[in-house]
Amino acid sequence: MSAYDEVEIEDMEWNEELQAFTYPCPCGDLFQITRDDLRAGEEIASCPSCSLFITVIYNPEDFADPPDPKKSQPQPVLVA
Repeated sequence: MSAYDEVEIEDMEWNEELQAFTYPCPCGDLFQITRDDLRAGEEIASCPSCSLFITVIYNPEDFADPPDPKKSQPQPVLVA
């Protein structure tokens, strides 16, 4: 099965209520994909009202988990 369309993430809108990026579906509803989906490498946004889906074009690095500051800080060295 092939995607209905390919859409750049910049062309999608952030929906605060759904906590998802959305894009209009021809059926009248919205294709949806969450930040967690994008962080996990998902690229398919589906419509909850019909069987259509789109492929989302995005840079996975833009949605990577932020570095943990505890891990990136150098550890102090004790000197006796």
